[in-house]
Amino acid sequence: MKSDRFVKETQNAPASVITRRQFLRLSAMAGAGFLAGCAVNPVSGQRELMLMSEAQEIEIDRQNSPHQISGDYGTVQDKALNNYVAGVGRTIGESTHRPDMPYSYHTLNAPYVNAYAFPGGTIGITRGILLEMEDEAALAALIGHEAGHVAARHTSQRMTRSLIAGVLLSGVSAAVDSRTGDLVAGLGGIGAGALLAGYSRNQEREADALGLEYMAQSGYNPEGFLGLMSMLNDMSGKNESAMAVLFSTHPMSSERYETAVREVDTRYAQARRDRPAYRERYMDHTAGLRQIRPAIKAMQDGDGEMMRKNPENAREHYENALKTAPDDYAANLKMAKCLLSLKKEEDARRYAEKARAVYPEEPQAMHVLGMTNIRLRAFDKALSLFDDYEKSLPGNPNTTFFQGFAYEGMGRRRDAAQKYQDFLGKVNQGDYAEHAYSRLKEWEYI
Repeated sequence: MKSDRFVKETQNAPASVITRRQFLRLSAMAGAGFLAGCAVNPVSGQRELMLMSEAQEIEIDRQNSPHQISGDYGTVQDKALNNYVAGVGRTIGESTHRPDMPYSYHTLNAPYVNAYAFPGGTIGITRGILLEMEDEAALAALIGHEAGHVAARHTSQRMTRSLIAGVLLSGVSAAVDSRTGDLVAGLGGIGAGALLAGYSRNQEREADALGLEYMAQSGYNPEGFLGLMSMLNDMSGKNESAMAVLFSTHPMSSERYETAVREVDTRYAQARRDRPAYRERYMDHTAGLRQIRPAIKAMQDGDGEMMRKNPENAREHYENALKTAPDDYAANLKMAKCLLSLKKEEDARRYAEKARAVYPEEPQAMHVLGMTNIRLRAFDKALSLFDDYEKSLPGNPNTTFFQGFAYEGMGRRRDAAQKYQDFLGKVNQGDYAEHAYSRLKEWEYI
């Protein structure tokens, strides 16, 4: 068995956001008539086609945001910093068009520059972007922008368009070949990556306007919004790995910056003159983070080398990060993944174990340790780790596959077959699906 093909390092793949049954139900709603799916947009007050209810937005968020947060190395262990950011978020949330949404705010260990919002109000802000801002007003503007996406239901708008396209596409395919129609419908599974896919320029403009409105209503100096937009505008000309995700999901343009300047100079001119930006308070609360700025930068550089498929160079950067912050969870876990790519499994296990020891509540380290033990053919240990991961963060289909793979390595064919069947019920494409299907066929379960 050529197992190396199936034991490569993998990201924490999120669970399917919408089940096949939910997809078909929403599809039926669209087929029955668009008027049945109309809702009033809380920002514009206009009726528009919306095939997702608020309850569905919240449930989709609940199912998927924990996987993205873990993929971003979890919430920072600096509780004071996380509470500070969450406090600013709560102030902004009260000023939105949807103040009753269950907003939650997470300062994330990821070193890259980004922020995002799930449709139910979960907002993530990375350490990388916190280091780029200079005052609390800019932070309020950033949170206001992300809350604007939630208030205007931008994710629901995009998913509604995708669902309609899926209905039309699967309908045409089914008319030609029912098996093709099933395949197209199967592609309708939406993961956290799809939930956080790029917004349109119009949606970004609307979120800008809302973010500026929300932060000004909350008592902040709108100059902070200009600071945020200036920082993003300056970064947008760079193709650096630290910013790649940010600009793939939030397209930036000089036009957005110019609009912000015009709005602040006119509509918010008075607030600009007499509102505080709270720079000193921001600097006080982010002082600990700024102390490890060299480690964050080194991780960003290492990530860039990994993207360019230069793990040896990446290793040097991660080593530098660990010199500054030896107990940093993300740095240890990134080093473990880098060493896995270099096929240095024993060293990888050591760093993954260190990551788990410094942050036992965060499950990604268990997944990486499981992968490491798969590589080392310690299948019983790998299975135990994947079982623990599933208990801590259920719903990752890759976990199901690797539980099956571990059972296969242990010679427990019946248990492996059950896991592979469960996996194929969620994922039907890719190397893992191909392996699972071939084993089930070889063992005559298919």
